[in-house]
Amino acid sequence: MRLTRLAVRGFRNLEPHELEVPATGVALIGRNGQGKTNLLEAIYYPVILRSFRGAGDADLAQFGGPGFRLEVDAAGGTADRVEVTFSTATKKKRVTCDGVDESRLADAVGRWLAVVFLPDDVALAGGGAAERRRYLDRMLSLSDRTYLRALLRYRAALSQRNAALRQRRDDVAEACEPELARTGAVISAARVAWCARMAERFAAELGGLGESGASGLGYRGAAELADAAAWPSALRRAERRDRQLGLTTVGPHRDDLVLQLEGRPLRTFGSTGQLRSGAIALRLLELETLRETRGTEPALVLDDIFAELDGERQRRLAARLVGDEMRQCFVSAPRLDELPAALTLPRWEVEAGRVRAGERVAA
Repeated sequence: MRLTRLAVRGFRNLEPHELEVPATGVALIGRNGQGKTNLLEAIYYPVILRSFRGAGDADLAQFGGPGFRLEVDAAGGTADRVEVTFSTATKKKRVTCDGVDESRLADAVGRWLAVVFLPDDVALAGGGAAERRRYLDRMLSLSDRTYLRALLRYRAALSQRNAALRQRRDDVAEACEPELARTGAVISAARVAWCARMAERFAAELGGLGESGASGLGYRGAAELADAAAWPSALRRAERRDRQLGLTTVGPHRDDLVLQLEGRPLRTFGSTGQLRSGAIALRLLELETLRETRGTEPALVLDDIFAELDGERQRRLAARLVGDEMRQCFVSAPRLDELPAALTLPRWEVEAGRVRAGERVAA
């Protein structure tokens, strides 16, 4: 999948632009604070219809402006054009795919497809369980709309049950449980299956990044909850605790993805370099998963990640990303000499929100 055109209006500090995008992608070069990450954010926003930095839509609009508008034209996806408009006045977002309004935002997710690598991805390996659950949910939702639909319904049922528990409404809490079980089983089954399928690949990716020693990837959770029939007894066992706490303590919203290196938890014992390698390996698994399930090659969005790596890890990662055929790649760096030589891309210079196309250069 390749982005061919990007139009930006009212987004972050970016000046209005309509940019024709090279098939290979581009290297965004400029000093910190000039708008490189904002441009990458605009490129990735239509993938999941939210900021990859966790910002609310109102915070993405320029101060005092009416809102923002993004348009992406893509080749090889399920929509040729995705347009997103957000109004600051109404706080509403409108999404159209090939000129047709999407009444449900979930139907527009993943019509344009990319994988983003961020400097703070180290939290995927070293942070709390919530980081890894978000990783799994985003990736599996982009892979399979059945998962996305189940996830949305599960979250709604979970919120309703938790509210009922806090209000001491046992009848309402119990009424939420069939939907919680049905959708929770779909989520648990997909996560467990993905971990089983990707365990060896995770080890291979870490080895390819230069990490020695045995490594592992597993799922920490009640595997039996992949069967909806197991939920009633599990909920009854936790019923007293749930009532005391006013929340549901059973289900995939409590689970974790477990990473190991040299037989020890990576989160606890990994060095900064090892944690970064673990996070990059997860992103590479995301890339492989989306390619296999969607039947197309996602673009890559790399926000200044090479500056955080030593020379050997830079070389290995660049070789892995380039592969046999160059994927479309959008990469940012303050200077060209901070990019690996393998990433030979057209250059866009970014300064004070302005984007200027430069000559094709080798880093």
